[in-house]
Amino acid sequence: MNLYDPFVPQLIQTVGQARAWLDKAQALAEQKKFDINVLLGCRLAPDQYPLVRQFQAVSDGAKFTAARLAGVTPPVFEDNEKTVDEIRARLDRTIEWLKTLEPAQFEGAEARTITLPFAPGKGLKGMDFLVKMALPNLYFHAATAYSILRHNGVDVGKLDFIGALPFFDV
Repeated sequence: MNLYDPFVPQLIQTVGQARAWLDKAQALAEQKKFDINVLLGCRLAPDQYPLVRQFQAVSDGAKFTAARLAGVTPPVFEDNEKTVDEIRARLDRTIEWLKTLEPAQFEGAEARTITLPFAPGKGLKGMDFLVKMALPNLYFHAATAYSILRHNGVDVGKLDFIGALPFFDV
């Protein structure tokens, strides 16, 4: 099984959906006449990352996971975004980089040993890393960003989170 097919397009879709939520947030800000950038400091709980960091984590989760599985070095983003436009640009750069990856880079990734900076001396097989750690972490940050926006009145629903589905006639 090549992990590219079920994984990289899903990453691109999730990061793209996160970007689309910002468009809905912009519409709310314009309608209610507030500075959209105030949303970047919002959080659901005092000990939780603010919205800006949630979006950075979505970007990082997508690029670091893909890079580890493909055996390549991901691009470095400085985590210095201060505006929604800068977050949009970061998400766009993430998608652009993901689109440069090729299925051949993921050959054997399910069995590749993945090491993580926070677990020195430990490793995970690629499939375990993807299914048990990386995807849950990505969706955690995406769902949290989505929830912060929804909590603040942005009109997002389940399909805004999921994205377009490839329906066909039966």
